Amino acid sequence: MSGLTQRELESYLWGAATLLRGLIDASDYKQYIFPLMFFKRLSDVWDEDYQEAFNETGDEGYATATSNDRFVIPEGAHWNDVRAAPRDVGRALLSAFLAIEAANPQRLQGVFGNANWTDKAQMPDSTLKNLIEHFSKHDLTLAAVPEDELGNGYEYLIKKFADDSGNTAQEFYTNRTLVHLMAQMLEPQPGESIYDPTCGTGGMLISCLAEVKRRGGDTRTTGLYGQELITITAAIARMNLVIHGVDDFHIASGNTLAAPAFVQGDRLRTFDVVLANPPYSIKKWNRGAWEKDPWGRNFLGTPPQGRADYAFFQHILSSMDPKTGRCAILFPHGVLFRNEEAEMRRRLVESDRVECVLGLGPGLFYNSPMEACVVICRSQRPAARKGRILFIDAVAEIARERAQSFLRTEHQARILSAYHAFADYPGFAAVAKVADVLAADGNLSIARYVKRPKAAAAEGEATLASTWAAFDEEGRDFWSGVHALVDMLDGLTLAEDADA
Repeated sequence: MSGLTQRELESYLWGAATLLRGLIDASDYKQYIFPLMFFKRLSDVWDEDYQEAFNETGDEGYATATSNDRFVIPEGAHWNDVRAAPRDVGRALLSAFLAIEAANPQRLQGVFGNANWTDKAQMPDSTLKNLIEHFSKHDLTLAAVPEDELGNGYEYLIKKFADDSGNTAQEFYTNRTLVHLMAQMLEPQPGESIYDPTCGTGGMLISCLAEVKRRGGDTRTTGLYGQELITITAAIARMNLVIHGVDDFHIASGNTLAAPAFVQGDRLRTFDVVLANPPYSIKKWNRGAWEKDPWGRNFLGTPPQGRADYAFFQHILSSMDPKTGRCAILFPHGVLFRNEEAEMRRRLVESDRVECVLGLGPGLFYNSPMEACVVICRSQRPAARKGRILFIDAVAEIARERAQSFLRTEHQARILSAYHAFADYPGFAAVAKVADVLAADGNLSIARYVKRPKAAAAEGEATLASTWAAFDEEGRDFWSGVHALVDMLDGLTLAEDADA
């Protein structure tokens, strides 16, 4: 059978979601669509392996054993078995999912999530049959839809679900052009371990693997590790990795701050590369437990109750290999200058782990016009970069189409060029001595170090460009002050709530 074009594949996948319109909330589409898509893929690939082996030998037993080499589909748990169910379709699906997970404990445990398939009030047989028939229209074999193409289709669905699910999108989807840039900056190598402590659907891990492949490396020796708080999202991450053809991965469910999943004895496991987009400034976290953290992650101090950003920051730093470790973390700008975190930030700067602070343009996040930053740290800095920090003001390196912002290839290239050069670039990049940053009380605000050029004008004459440049510079200082004030008021509100 001829394969689908990428556009046809995307239309086909999204068509399944449209069958749920009006039945369940858009934020719940993923609980049903991803497991069905994954189940269809597993069954079709199993059939493909079986047919190829049978055509070679004519031996049914050999063909079955061969198709089970990739992953096992027990008798009665195939897509066609469920498709033939006359009633109780949800129960048939659930039974098939549990059987497949039990038969493949290393790779597929918990991969289908925990949706309530047997709730006929929400998912009647007629709806499930319509979904199954929709997915049955096309083969999802490797020949018809190679891993890269299905992976792209999967990413397309993730983005569409993010678009449809309103303000929960930030938890579910990080702008892929930005993730690609972060992976390029960290340069993951074959044989290295890569970790995302708040991995969502696994996009950052997959982007790192793609970067290894793009650079000609062998991805089979690269280990991927992630932890995700939301159970269904962790399941989607596991599906995502399998669909992208990844064999060596470990995705854990649970709270990274309260119960880190990757430990060795009495210490955290460490990794070569860490990427993360932690939840911004969460207020509900166990600050008291952090003060006595058994893993020693509070080496910079205890963050305020109102924002756990520096808790995630310290977890990531503690998870970096002492020699090869490097990280890229997506943060709100407040972590660079907020007064309540000044002492932790000063200790961080003193440790000489901060290599680069990258400021990004607005609108890279769904339903939010906010600007953000990427902080890059290394356990061991190259000798030429020790005692110095690179600041990049890339707020203008952004494109916007159809209400979405993204980084074009040329934007990424300019940022990467500045990062590799590690030198002053007037109006765009500046290198500051750690001593000078400490003299400013550890303030890492980019505008403090990267001064935008002022437009030239005749003596006594103001041009529109020079006036705008001055207004823009003053505006950046003003909004930094506003952010700090809002943070302080948030802290006061939390203290009043705690006393109430």
